[in-house]
Amino acid sequence: MDRVSITDELDFSRIVYGMWRLGDDADTSPAHVQSKIEACLDQGITTMDQADIYGGYMAEEILGQALKQSPGLRDRIEIVTKCDIVIDAGRHAGAPVKHYDTSRAHIEASVDASLSLMGLDRIDLLLIHRPDPLMDHYETGRTLDDLVAAGKVRAVGVSNFRPWDWNLLQSAMETTLATNQIELSLAAREAFVNGDLAHLQRLDKPVMAWSPLGGGALMDGSNAALAAELDRIAQDTGTDRAAVATAFLLAHPARILPVMGTNNLSRIKALGDALEVDLSRTDWFTLYTAARGEEVA
Repeated sequence: MDRVSITDELDFSRIVYGMWRLGDDADTSPAHVQSKIEACLDQGITTMDQADIYGGYMAEEILGQALKQSPGLRDRIEIVTKCDIVIDAGRHAGAPVKHYDTSRAHIEASVDASLSLMGLDRIDLLLIHRPDPLMDHYETGRTLDDLVAAGKVRAVGVSNFRPWDWNLLQSAMETTLATNQIELSLAAREAFVNGDLAHLQRLDKPVMAWSPLGGGALMDGSNAALAAELDRIAQDTGTDRAAVATAFLLAHPARILPVMGTNNLSRIKALGDALEVDLSRTDWFTLYTAARGEEVA
């Protein structure tokens, strides 16, 4: 599988396995989690995407138990995690309101908890999960710089940031932000035209895309015209709708890394099929047009 440079010393698999649903599976045993990771590794998918909030602050621990049972697994994967969202659950039970916290104290506590729960010496990539309207960019920036300098994280980035949010935080940092993880799919197309992708392309930064299948909306056939085009290309390439919808992102020059989340082992084993789909420019725009419901201007 192709790999994408995140920094000079860190690269990720082109497809990322998203673990936001890890705690939703009926079987969260270390053996079952390991089977998912092994299914990814068999295809060259080595990058695992986490966040402290996933599973009500439980998903990192579930992954950590699997890594503890199979210590050699850690050296074969890269681990991404995120912080700054606080909800009334897990270690933040009793929080009176959902909010964001990008203070030094919160970020450092979150990183220490993530390292402990997953049994890690360091996190490969730490992302600030959501833009915080109360962010002190000097404090947050220095905190991220210090975490890199201390060796607790290899690289830092953001998630769901707009270009101005990125620029504000970056202006207070010595470390270069590595990536932005944004919602992007045939169902969520705004970033193609609102400047989000263009900003990252200008900076030569890869893009991580969450919910690349639109939370399943692209698979249910509710958009009949799009479903027909997905099925047409899938038949031509011997794949399925999910592979074609993922290939739509892979075809873009922004070096998009789709973050694929599923607990179904057979679907995990097929994630790499998207790399077998070579979309022409006309195929790409045919899908884009069907998703929009109208021609481009």
